[in-house]
Amino acid sequence: MANPSFTHDPSITSSFKPLQEMPAVVPANSTVKAVVIGGGTGSQVSIRTLLSMGFETSAVVAMADDGGSTGILRHQANVTPPGDVRKCIGSFAGNQDDPLTIAFKYRFPFADNHTLGNLMLAALEEATGSFSQAIAICEELLDAQGHVYPSTLNRVDLSALMRTGQVLHGQANASAAPSALQSVWLTAENGCVANPDAVTAITQADVIILGPGSLFTSIIPNLLVPGIVEAIEDSKAPTIFIGGVSDSQGETAHLSAADHVRALLDHGMLGLLDIALLHSPVPVLTRDEDTRRRSAGVAAPVGHVPVFREDLQWMQSIGVSPMVRNLVSPQRPELHDPSALRSALKEVFAACPSLPM
Repeated sequence: MANPSFTHDPSITSSFKPLQEMPAVVPANSTVKAVVIGGGTGSQVSIRTLLSMGFETSAVVAMADDGGSTGILRHQANVTPPGDVRKCIGSFAGNQDDPLTIAFKYRFPFADNHTLGNLMLAALEEATGSFSQAIAICEELLDAQGHVYPSTLNRVDLSALMRTGQVLHGQANASAAPSALQSVWLTAENGCVANPDAVTAITQADVIILGPGSLFTSIIPNLLVPGIVEAIEDSKAPTIFIGGVSDSQGETAHLSAADHVRALLDHGMLGLLDIALLHSPVPVLTRDEDTRRRSAGVAAPVGHVPVFREDLQWMQSIGVSPMVRNLVSPQRPELHDPSALRSALKEVFAACPSLPM
């Protein structure tokens, strides 16, 4: 019987099991570098999928998290936010069934719901005087198959403007917004610059993946760090946005796929986004067709980000190539299915002439 004092979510790890049996798609004699830009839970799916395809993968992670265990450590111990970094290190672990990897993910309800990984990163940052060194030690302990880079090593805070005009302060508050967000921005007492290691990973990448993940609180905060968008521009690599499968979070409630893409463009990605990989469990309709369908009593799938035919036409008109597939996990409707995402990315990469697929 499981000990309730040590909890973790094994279902995310188990969803990656089918990938282990799938052959790489990158030729054995080629090294193709991919970088995932995002946050925690969503980035895990991209990381495991890209590793299964044979990509040399790294992750650039937002540093504005201030909720839960991370928020407590950040405000009480004055450490760099560890939570999203910890999730990505765990997804890079060489053996997901290794006891240390499992323990690294353990959460302790009796101790402010901290995770062991968060505590290790915080303690190692204090012991070494360097968050980057703390990450490197944890990567070595877990035999990580890639590297995690904070987008900035400065202490930053996120603020958000809701579409109602209300301003929210803090990443956790923005994530739980009562209605959709319009824009977000970072503040930092001592300035904010991009982590040089993150810049190097992006500029050397052969393909750049944005997401999946919370749009305004996981993906976009990276783009707000001075130097990150410039690195994307300098890389010349194809940049792919993986859209969400659910709008259940307040920050994107009732926003369409086009609204998601517009938000990226409004936060620095204008002219830099090449492909939008979008989820839809139903055939794409025009807005009028969708309205008539609903009027006839045919309910749309609950919680998914709507994709309309006009959205796809608009994206094409601005140079963004859309691809729509059913990407949702049958077991976890709030998450992407890794096998479906792998199949879709294989199509996307085959259409990129710079990649040896």
